[in-house]
Amino acid sequence: MTDQPRVLIFDTTLRDGEQSPGATMTHEEKLEIAGLLDEMGVDIIEAGFPIASEGDFAAVSEIAKRSRNSTICGLARANYKDIDRCWEAVKHARSPRIHTFIGTSPLHRAIPNLDMDQMAERIHDTVSHARNLCDNVQWSPMDATRTEHDYLCRTVEIAIKAGATTINIPDTVGYTYPFESAKLIQMLLERVPGADQIIFATHCHNDLGMATANSLAAVEAGARQIECTINGLGERAGNTALEEVVMAMRVRNDILPYRTQIDTTKIMNLSRRVSAVSGFPVQFNKAIVGKNAFLHESGIHQDGVLKNVQTFEIMRPEDIGVSADNIQMGKHSGRAALRAKLKALGFDMAENQLNDVFVRFKALADQKKEVYDEDLIALVKDEAVNDENDFLQVKRLRVVCGTEGPREAELTLLIDGVEHTTDTTGDGPVDAAFNAVDDLFPHKATLEVYQVQAVTEGTDAQATVSVRLSEDGRIATGSSADTDTVVASVKAYVNALNRLIVRRQKTAPDSDVKSVNYKDQH
Repeated sequence: MTDQPRVLIFDTTLRDGEQSPGATMTHEEKLEIAGLLDEMGVDIIEAGFPIASEGDFAAVSEIAKRSRNSTICGLARANYKDIDRCWEAVKHARSPRIHTFIGTSPLHRAIPNLDMDQMAERIHDTVSHARNLCDNVQWSPMDATRTEHDYLCRTVEIAIKAGATTINIPDTVGYTYPFESAKLIQMLLERVPGADQIIFATHCHNDLGMATANSLAAVEAGARQIECTINGLGERAGNTALEEVVMAMRVRNDILPYRTQIDTTKIMNLSRRVSAVSGFPVQFNKAIVGKNAFLHESGIHQDGVLKNVQTFEIMRPEDIGVSADNIQMGKHSGRAALRAKLKALGFDMAENQLNDVFVRFKALADQKKEVYDEDLIALVKDEAVNDENDFLQVKRLRVVCGTEGPREAELTLLIDGVEHTTDTTGDGPVDAAFNAVDDLFPHKATLEVYQVQAVTEGTDAQATVSVRLSEDGRIATGSSADTDTVVASVKAYVNALNRLIVRRQKTAPDSDVKSVNYKDQH
């Protein structure tokens, strides 16, 4: 293994991942995810875009101070102000990096109205400025896969001469395909002077579903850094998924003879935490970390797995941190059993978190004959997205529905710690309950998505509800789980509103969310 080429893992969940519409994370959530990435063995963590807001700057700065192993990177556009702000945020890291970029394709050159020579000069000046501040500088020609090859070679050479130590080649719009991705890296290595002295990176988006394949093809051609996110989170259709490239290199070591320092047993825990804090559920058939990744329903498959698991599985659940242990959880289970089960599922919880989940677990166990792993995961996710410190909190809800009479909802919300109650009607119980929320907390947000999904089978199954809101270009998602679908719906709606409030603060740091006009129900 030691003679195999090393591939660096550059995780951008906290920057590109958080740019997914509605995936805003709080300050504490960012610190938590960064800590898990650092512990997992990620080489470089792109912690954020420091110039974007005071919140982003504070998060990147704090992550830089706390990091123990990973290089901490911040993103900056090609101007001195961005780069200076980035350096201020990352300079306290054990190993800091500045990542600066500019769009080099014809489409992107037209935006700042720069000709090729003017852009080349800006690249030289800004990369040089970054290198004068930090000896670890990464440069990216945004939309590289749609940039003329001659001009791409020219700009890469300029960035190398100006001091860039890593050159990242982004497929910004998910346009390329594997053969093309490999040929592009090969071309740069052959044509650009000094290319053999720096590290080439690849950053692939998944618009055509080929991000992982494109990244691995680039590595085969000589790239030695893969930019990726947990669960493939990211703009539009997302990015290369960390879990996919790492496990692909492990499973197909015969044709992908590369090594990383990633502790793969921590993958599932990170996947679940990112899903919880971002509000983006992992699709059941998602590679590596999806619910169905190790499930078999076909009789032929079941028979084969029972005889030899390798007949239909190319990796073991334990490889990604999923225990094969089958502790049966029910109303007689105690706190120790719950802790052990959650740990087996990838959740190592603090005592106060465990206590909160345990109370809700016992309440759930009184309602259900059998508590499944998926039920426990839903409980943990619900604990993660519904904070007792949230500006809006659901205190009480009562609904009336049926074939006769109006559908009614009586709701009590805590708004900044003060109780407010209202009675409303609607076309159905969920509509009435949402109207009650709107009556107590008027807003201009539009409900774009309302989705209900049963966590397990049976009429006593928990329902996981996802809600997506948009307001003035800002998007926020919320989710919650409960055996009562209406309760889960209202909690998810309120959770999305809380995230929208955070989003308002991020885009308008000086605004006071507590001054939002809501109806006084005294």
